[in-house]
Amino acid sequence: MNSININKFFGFNLTMATTLQSVIVLDFGSQYTQLIARRIREIGIYSEIYPYHTSAEELKTHQPKAIILSGGPNSVYDETAFMPDPEIFSLGVPVLGICYGLQAIAKHFGGNVESSSKQEFGRARMLVSHDESESMLFKEIPDSDVWMSHGDKVTKLPDGFRVTASTANAEMCAIESFGSKAALKVFGLQFHPEVQHSLYGKQLLSNFLIDIAGIKPDWSPKSFIQHQIEQIRKVAGDSTVVCGISGGVDSTVAAVLVSKAIGDKLHCVFVDNGLLRKDEAVKVMEFLKPLALKITLADASDLFLGRLKGIASPEKKRKIIGRTFIRVFEENIHDEKFLVQGTLYPDVIESVSVKGPSETIKSHHNVGGLPKRMKLKLIEPLRELFKDEVRAVGRELGIAEDILMRHPFPGPGLAVRVLGSLTRERLDVLREADQIFIDELKESGLYQKVWQAFSVLLPVQSVGVMGDKRTYENVLALRAVESTDGMTADWAHLPHDFLSKVSNRIINEVRGINRVAYDISSKPPATIEWE
Repeated sequence: MNSININKFFGFNLTMATTLQSVIVLDFGSQYTQLIARRIREIGIYSEIYPYHTSAEELKTHQPKAIILSGGPNSVYDETAFMPDPEIFSLGVPVLGICYGLQAIAKHFGGNVESSSKQEFGRARMLVSHDESESMLFKEIPDSDVWMSHGDKVTKLPDGFRVTASTANAEMCAIESFGSKAALKVFGLQFHPEVQHSLYGKQLLSNFLIDIAGIKPDWSPKSFIQHQIEQIRKVAGDSTVVCGISGGVDSTVAAVLVSKAIGDKLHCVFVDNGLLRKDEAVKVMEFLKPLALKITLADASDLFLGRLKGIASPEKKRKIIGRTFIRVFEENIHDEKFLVQGTLYPDVIESVSVKGPSETIKSHHNVGGLPKRMKLKLIEPLRELFKDEVRAVGRELGIAEDILMRHPFPGPGLAVRVLGSLTRERLDVLREADQIFIDELKESGLYQKVWQAFSVLLPVQSVGVMGDKRTYENVLALRAVESTDGMTADWAHLPHDFLSKVSNRIINEVRGINRVAYDISSKPPATIEWE
């Protein structure tokens, strides 16, 4: 049986078994590792990410059908180079190395990897080597553009391998075992097939997983729900469960999924922390009614704002909110043993390097900001999903589109959109401005065309002139991005006349703002939220 880890938190581990055939991605620290997992799931195959140093013995317990070695920022010829357990090549499953993964394969089997005199970043033209023993990996894949991101390259081919593709700068752009080593089914690519700029990348991954590894594409929202319901019942047993519900996509889908599994043993708590959007508490309680969930509304705004008074550091804000969140929960529970959270894969990845050497970007209140000693054990049924996958699961569960298509809202709420110290006055200024921005997006038919949109109140004041008088008021930034899963994002090119109208309304209607700016940075290098 394979396992999906949905409950890993400060030493408390709980695994959920599934019969889904899976692929294991070993993470060597690439910024694209998560994209590999996404592309695999888009093919209909379940995938999990583990640290590069996971032992072959441990991998065997998960019964993978294939293993993929990700890229990474290091060099395989460094003394402290990351290398996989060599025994993974003896597990009898196909192995595909990508970028650094290719170089690790070459080094392991006796090839040479050296620093290239010419680094290769961005698009490159790949030429496929077709002959009478055509590679199954490159089946129906012509010469095409691929995405490169490397400074090292293979300079000597390992014995028992052949070259199946090349570029002008990487003569051994793709290699695979053949002849006496063909049975190993080991493949390597210098480029990144998971990046959309590699034109046939998804087809190549499909060739590897379906044609070479023989995996049946049986992962779907429906199969995910069936397995989760079965396992949530096993995990929760006869215990009652409490869920923090915010009215956002993640917590709502998590709550409905758990409700499908255990019915009225689920108790939801909606916490008004004083950091919500304008009239949010009333609106959320209203549109959650059709879901027939048992919900308690807890108004803890004074408690949260009191604890956040004078706190400017975003990390401190997150941790205070996380701890206060748990305290409020403990005051609104009875004999519940489990806490449901809508934690997603990007939250985990950005918060802490739990599955590999990827660099920590920021902590999330529902991942790294909670107290280590808590009375409730966590159930996080969406922990391995990306946002678009959560929406697909929600549709399968019958949740209304109005809920599913709401823009993401951060767990710490407006605390991370009012930069610097928080006050009720500053929060109210932001609420009024943000309401105008969102209303205009909806009125103009642009709301569903962007992934996320919001306003940020900056800890900056600027000089202005209003009514022939000098003003010295706040600066507001508008942020709107286009994305698929939140892992990468580009700023949305909203019409100039639209932005002009929004700016005009905010400056004229919201006291305390005399300047509006529009954020045109992408992720990376920026993050979507400012804090």
